[in-house]
Amino acid sequence: MSQELPEDDTLRKRNVLQESINESLQQTPKKGKRTCEAISASATSASSDDEDPLTVVKEKRLNRLKRILPQSSDKLGSFIDKLLSHLPERWRNWVVRGILSLVMIGMFYFIVKRGVTCLMALVFLLQLKCFSEIINIGLAVYRLYDLPWFRALSWFLVPVSMIICCDIMSYMFGFFFGKTPLIKISPKKTWEGFIGGAFSTILFGLVLSHFMMENPLFVCPVESYYQDNLNCTIPLSFQYREFEAPRPFSFLFRIFRQQPIVRFKPFLFHSVVMALFASLIGPFGGFFASGFKRAFKIKDFGDIIPGHGGLMDRFDCQLLMGTFVNVYISSFIRSPNPHKIVQQILWLTNDEQLAVYNSLQEQLISSGLIPPS
Repeated sequence: MSQELPEDDTLRKRNVLQESINESLQQTPKKGKRTCEAISASATSASSDDEDPLTVVKEKRLNRLKRILPQSSDKLGSFIDKLLSHLPERWRNWVVRGILSLVMIGMFYFIVKRGVTCLMALVFLLQLKCFSEIINIGLAVYRLYDLPWFRALSWFLVPVSMIICCDIMSYMFGFFFGKTPLIKISPKKTWEGFIGGAFSTILFGLVLSHFMMENPLFVCPVESYYQDNLNCTIPLSFQYREFEAPRPFSFLFRIFRQQPIVRFKPFLFHSVVMALFASLIGPFGGFFASGFKRAFKIKDFGDIIPGHGGLMDRFDCQLLMGTFVNVYISSFIRSPNPHKIVQQILWLTNDEQLAVYNSLQEQLISSGLIPPS
């Protein structure tokens, strides 16, 4: 049952309706005249209608404003469009996405070859563009809702490449084998694509990690790039180490009369962890972005990449993956740096520094590293 609106609230909503009518008449004085007259007539009975007039106005403004936002298309130019004109829309989109994917991978490879400085510039530009696309959407509806505010290279390349692989393989498996919808908020996602992308990402991560660890460019610390010297001390994560096999699998070694010892580089294990996150949790960054777009009733964040949409459409999962890798390295990988430890000690008071010195001296003497004084 609809409740009677207070008189001042009704007048406010009528004023909003009248403002919308005047705005529409200014934009389309001929075509929109009859429509606006109908809206004006409905405004006189706003107190008795079940539908909220203010909501109607907001919906009309939203539909008008969202048409301003750029949306992706499958157009690559008049020449290529003619070659693809005979293809069905589904296959034309597949070809366009494939071409642009190869172009982006090639450009990414070229930037990697240019060095760390170019990679830093690329990351900065991508972050800037993604932020711009989100803000453009916010600006489009800012006045509508009257909001006062807007509420080592391997560790970089492997996670980034995993997300790219997961996106591509999920799309490929979903395109050819997808039948079972995965989530309503993103209708094109399927279980077949999700599972196929997960297995492909894990396999791709292991292969990519193995080859990258053979090249000092991808395993040397950052300082080595600026010193232009790749004869560095390889971090322990990229060196072969021996680990005792888990007990459930130790019987396999006994069958072949071998010690239950496994020898591998720890980064391979880390790559499996990152691959699992990229394939199982990473797509939820895309689901969140899909929900964001559905809330504003738009298909894409932008139109900078034909067939794909905006940069935010391609890098939504990368943001979630980047956060995970940063926390993972800080929690499990990064070891204390002696230079930073000394800096932190120098920030202490004189008495605290002497206490640290005496404690460290006692430990070194007890360990036999220095003779007793």
